[in-house]
Amino acid sequence: MSACSAPRYTRTAVILHWLLAVAIVGSFCMGLYMTSLPFSPQRLKLYNWHKWAGAIILALSAVRLLWRLAHRPPAGPPMPPWQQRTAQVAHLLLYLLFFAVPLMGWAYSSAAGFPVVLFGVLPLPDFVGKDAALAELLKPWHGWLAWMLVAVVSLHVMGALKHHFVDRDDLIRRMTWGRTDSSTGNP
Repeated sequence: MSACSAPRYTRTAVILHWLLAVAIVGSFCMGLYMTSLPFSPQRLKLYNWHKWAGAIILALSAVRLLWRLAHRPPAGPPMPPWQQRTAQVAHLLLYLLFFAVPLMGWAYSSAAGFPVVLFGVLPLPDFVGKDAALAELLKPWHGWLAWMLVAVVSLHVMGALKHHFVDRDDLIRRMTWGRTDSSTGNP
């Protein structure tokens, strides 16, 4: 199947996909780095940036989910049922984790008594009340869910690369920048 005959996602879906991908990778890397730093103004600044990234990821996830519910994805190439089911489960897990990771971080930050102030000017409401015991309970869950997201994203990327390099079915081109599909008019 050639690139211009492959059914494509809408331009909006592609933009949301890649914005969310960059935000998640950046936030995860920042989270790993900032937790290794000693207590300092730099660490506090990175924690704030990480919380801002989490709020942006949460908002992008909501927009992406609403877009996805209103727009059916393009049909893909024929696949065995087990691959279709695996892709469906992976996408469901991705969407669940897109919300669970930042919400757990927000809940931990609120319980620890550190409010989220978006860009240093817009205070977000506390997700839960201040509670040190709850904060200790929630803290590891944010990390575990983030690692789970890394695992599912890795499987998603490996599946896309398998389709591109092994199956050579142009599935990956549905979510890349390119020309409009002339048969459907989808950008």
